[in-house]
Amino acid sequence: MATAVTIGNFDGVHLGHAALIRAAREAAGQSGRVVAMAFDPHPISRLRPGMAPARLTGFDHRAALLRSAGADEVERLEPTEALLAETPEEFIRNVVLRYRPSVIVEGNDFHFGKGRAGTPATLDVLGRAWGFRAVVVPPVEVELSDQLMVRASSSLVRWLLAHGRVRDAAIVLGRPYELRGEVVRGDQRGRTIGFPTANIATDCHVPGDGVYAARATLPDGRVAAAAVNIGTRPTFAGADRRVEAHLIGVTPGGGEYGWRCALSLISRLRDQVRFDSVDHLRTQLSSDVARARDLISA
Repeated sequence: MATAVTIGNFDGVHLGHAALIRAAREAAGQSGRVVAMAFDPHPISRLRPGMAPARLTGFDHRAALLRSAGADEVERLEPTEALLAETPEEFIRNVVLRYRPSVIVEGNDFHFGKGRAGTPATLDVLGRAWGFRAVVVPPVEVELSDQLMVRASSSLVRWLLAHGRVRDAAIVLGRPYELRGEVVRGDQRGRTIGFPTANIATDCHVPGDGVYAARATLPDGRVAAAAVNIGTRPTFAGADRRVEAHLIGVTPGGGEYGWRCALSLISRLRDQVRFDSVDHLRTQLSSDVARARDLISA
């Protein structure tokens, strides 16, 4: 059976990553095997602690997305000191011993081995020596809403999200950005003004401050429209940033806290602002909820 391997971080599993999986499937054939080897956490977290980019997807979510894109197997590569100390030759030799690939598929910016010394040219040389073919896939370019052509990348997705551009992030990802986390106790202030919220604690990248329309997926599989506030709650002099989702028309089961929620962010509705009174805030929230409901049901 032919085996095609592709190696990377694959954070977010954007259209560029999907192109790698697609090329690997083409190389392996429908009866072959596609293996994605995904670093988790990001190697920078070991090399320069505190400097690693915020993750777009936890590993389980990332693995599910890679399988959905066409991978048969997803292996987690933990960036241990020993792994990061391997030369390019040692790293690829271990891949060959484990999977006996007929093809290794990578992007043209692929670097591997100690000091990121290995390049696609290195991979091609090693392939000739060890019996696999190196396939280099060109970058995937997409057109954003402002008609700017850009190269799909995880760093671009993070930048777009940081600027609240969730529609453009969805273009690069090929689907809306999904923020996953656990519902935790908040100030319980939303319920006192008629808009109870689920406070989502997450270790994934949180978009820029603002109010968003989202599609919320509950643990029992139900899907609901949601108005999501991200920020510090300036009307109430909040200090810490929070993700607060008002679920429209549903009552979650499983208790108030401790359950998982996934928010697919569809559109940014407005900036976060400070209101002069709770009444003014309540009026605006009513408008936010109506717009979120309309957008999600459209």
